[in-house]
Amino acid sequence: MPAEPVDLEGIESEARAVLDEAYAAREVVIRLARPIVRSSANAIRALHRNDTSEAERLLGEARSMASEATEAASGAPVDLDAILYDAVKEYAEAEITRALLLGLPVPLSSDLGIHVVPYLKGLGEAVGEQRRRLLDQLRAGELDAAEKTFADMEQVHDLLTSLDYPDGMTSGLRRTTDVARSLIERSRADLTSTIVQERLRSELRDVPETGTSRGTPHDGQGSSSSE
Repeated sequence: MPAEPVDLEGIESEARAVLDEAYAAREVVIRLARPIVRSSANAIRALHRNDTSEAERLLGEARSMASEATEAASGAPVDLDAILYDAVKEYAEAEITRALLLGLPVPLSSDLGIHVVPYLKGLGEAVGEQRRRLLDQLRAGELDAAEKTFADMEQVHDLLTSLDYPDGMTSGLRRTTDVARSLIERSRADLTSTIVQERLRSELRDVPETGTSRGTPHDGQGSSSSE
C-alpha cells in the first residue's frame, strides 16, 4: 500500500500568513520612505529661507508619514529597519535642525517616536545644517550669532563622541561623528578668520587719519626784490 504524501498544508498556511503580513508592512514602509525624505529635505530648505510656516507644514507631513511607517514596521513579523532607518533619519534631522535653528528645545527620539539609532545619525547630520547657518551669519556680519551656532555644533559633536558603542549597534554612527568633526574644524577656521578680519577692520577705523598739509603756492615766492 503506497505511503500517504507528507502533509505540508499547515506549514504553507502558516508561512503565507506570516509572510503576507510582512510583505504588506514592507510595502507600506517602501511607499512612505521617499515622501518622508522629500518632505524632510524641503522643510530644512524652508528653514534656511526663514520660511517657518512652510517648514512647519512640511514637517507635519513628514511626521505623519514617519509615524505610519514606524507603526507598520514595528508590527511586522520581520525586521524592516534597513528600509525604515534612512527615511526616519532624514525626518529626525529635519526636526532637530528646526529646534537648533529656531532656538527651541531639541526633541528626544521618544518625542519623535523613532528609534534612537537613526535619531542620533540625524543629530550628527544636523551639524551640516548648522554650518550652513553659521556661514549665512558670517556673511551677514552676525558674529555673536555665529559664535553661538558654533558652540551648539561643538555640543552636538561632544555628545556623539561620548556615545562610544560598536558600529554594529549604532549603524555606522562613528562615521557620522567623524564627518561632523570635519565640518566643525572647517567652521572654526571660517569663524576665526572672520573674527580676526573684523578686529583688524575695527582697529583700522580707530586709527586717526593723518594727512600732509600742502601750502598754497604764492606768485613770486622766492623771487628777488625788484631793483
